[in-house]
Amino acid sequence: MIDLGISKLALIGAVALIVIGPEKLPRVARTVGTLLGKAQRYVNDVKAEVNRSMDLDELRKMKDTVQDAAREVEHSIQTGASDFEKQFSDVGQSGAELAEPVPSYPEYKHPRKKWRLKQGAMPQWYKARNGVRTRALSGAARVARYRPHKIN
Repeated sequence: MIDLGISKLALIGAVALIVIGPEKLPRVARTVGTLLGKAQRYVNDVKAEVNRSMDLDELRKMKDTVQDAAREVEHSIQTGASDFEKQFSDVGQSGAELAEPVPSYPEYKHPRKKWRLKQGAMPQWYKARNGVRTRALSGAARVARYRPHKIN
């Protein structure tokens, strides 16, 4: 930015004090400070945007190189597979009687288990010790169970 020494700042302050006056100087200094702050924030935003755009360009270039490499690998795999198929078909035609039959495996069938609905098997002794209900109570039984005891 601008190279200002202490002597130059003192000279500018003295001139501003004479021109503006001592009453308005704090308000003018505050306004200048806010404007400088806004300018710095704007410059920082512009720098950040430029850096982001440069990073995006680099990422695009990397993406293009990776895609080109993937296409080359895919092409080489396809050519290798086609060469192998040609060789295999030549061997199959010449030695068809020597080839063993390919074993057939049964097709996979999903077990269709509903593991979310699975209930844990809690032992009866644990239920009895901790008071876990094993049977439903009827309305009359519930009333009888929770009826207060008579004190003689």
